[in-house]
Amino acid sequence: MYIVPRDAWFLITVHSFFLYNYPMTDYLSNKALWQKYTEIHSQTDYYGLKEFLAGQNKLHSLERSEVGPVDGKSLLHLQCHFGLDTLSWARLGASVTGMDFSDPAIELAAAIAKEVNLPARFICSDIYDLPNRLREQFDVVFTSYGILTWLPDIPRWAQIAASYVKPGGFLYLVEFHPFAQIFDEAAPGYTIKYPYFEKNAIVSTSDASYADAETKFEPITVYEWNHPISEVISSLIQAGLHIEFVHEFAESVYQQLPNLIETTVDGEQFYVFPEEVPPFPLMYSIRASKPAGQL
Repeated sequence: MYIVPRDAWFLITVHSFFLYNYPMTDYLSNKALWQKYTEIHSQTDYYGLKEFLAGQNKLHSLERSEVGPVDGKSLLHLQCHFGLDTLSWARLGASVTGMDFSDPAIELAAAIAKEVNLPARFICSDIYDLPNRLREQFDVVFTSYGILTWLPDIPRWAQIAASYVKPGGFLYLVEFHPFAQIFDEAAPGYTIKYPYFEKNAIVSTSDASYADAETKFEPITVYEWNHPISEVISSLIQAGLHIEFVHEFAESVYQQLPNLIETTVDGEQFYVFPEEVPPFPLMYSIRASKPAGQL
């Protein structure tokens, strides 16, 4: 496995420290939410832990087809929650490492890996501090579905993510579209609630999970950020990656808006617009590679 020279990692860390200033207190406050989510999500049908333990692969056909074969490749999963997607890549032959900032999530991921006898490494870390914890590079850096909204600083995220891509390897991101995030998720129709161009945190409170609205907990203050696609693409380019493709999708793996209709395609559950509604993008994906010979 390729090891980055110590001096190179020092430059990455110092560069990030001086160029990027973000509300660490707000960002890390979300850790309490995700610790609570781990407890709830491991019991929900939405995540399907029982099915995974019985042998089911939890990856969608979208990311499996766009990432391609991973047998024999090293893969880093950023913000892996409690590791079901990470371990699903392991079932496809990848040598996997997952990271997340929630201690209970990482502990559960390691326990699941042991139970199903899959080799995997899990690291508990704030993603912005990950360069102090992990100094390897990988064939594939993977991250998916609802992760960028929790991050205040996309340029720094891109620099860190790109630093983990081996020369000749790639980063793959599949994410909910920021345009769809501007609408009120609880109102019928399409009522704009959130600004598309907004650098400040969107502050709210949460007393339940998107995966289980019935299980309530004491309200937790939540901080999120909406990041335009232009910011994400530009940040990856500035981090030295080459954009192979950007795809947008008018269907979603999650019921982002109340008027979406549930449908099943080849055994997979998706949410689509009613026929009378002109569709707009609900998700997007990016694959960005690092040229051979580039550190």
